[in-house]
Amino acid sequence: MSPDSAFGVDADGLIALPAEPPLQPEYRALLDELCAALTAPASPPLHSLYLYGSVARGTARPGASDLDLCLILQDPADPTACQHLENLRQALQARHPLVSKIDFDIGDLNQVLETRNLGSWGYWLKHHCRCLWGEDLRSRFAPFRPSREIALAVNGDFLAVLDDYAERIDREQKPAEVLRLQRQASRKLVRATNLLRQEQEPSWPQSLDEHVWLFVQRHPEMRGPIGEFRQIAEAKTLACDGFTTRLRNIAQWMALQAFPDSAI
Repeated sequence: MSPDSAFGVDADGLIALPAEPPLQPEYRALLDELCAALTAPASPPLHSLYLYGSVARGTARPGASDLDLCLILQDPADPTACQHLENLRQALQARHPLVSKIDFDIGDLNQVLETRNLGSWGYWLKHHCRCLWGEDLRSRFAPFRPSREIALAVNGDFLAVLDDYAERIDREQKPAEVLRLQRQASRKLVRATNLLRQEQEPSWPQSLDEHVWLFVQRHPEMRGPIGEFRQIAEAKTLACDGFTTRLRNIAQWMALQAFPDSAI
């Protein structure tokens, strides 16, 4: 897949955002149930709810694709609220084999609107999400021009995040949880390849395939390694032995490319 389907700067130098496709009908019941559960009195007060990933783009495959959501709470989540949301996530995931897993990215209103988070939360909501419920915060942000600065704001922490995933995977005993963590780590790795973009590149990659395509154009020698992690990002079975070693190795390689003057 070429990056032609990604959005970026048009012929007049203006940033073009793609039109939102209709939601796939097979996901409507799940999304309605999820909205009802997250806005119920027992749940932490929700400001707004956003969908991203393949379901948001209208390209999801029933039974194979994940359901990815950003939950923006009115206030920071305390441990009780976090546990409630995790229990809800697990219950919904167990009831809906239509999706391979459900992921929540959780923030709060003040955090999202802080100036220092403009390049992370602001960019992510504006360019990757569609609002399902509540005030649509995307209207508060102007479109972001493609830049390495934004890539750093979103994924500059990738080395620490991937090392944490590797440690959690090595400790985990439940195969289903290992698979979930392997998939999440692989997706983080693929998205982090955007750190190696050139400043003059005119578009934002949207899908994992677009990230891989752009990365391989710059580093064709890495086609095999990144291809493995792209497959694991949607795998239904555990990766072969040595996953965390391979994850750490490619993360270290990427860090050396992205930050050549830093001591890793």
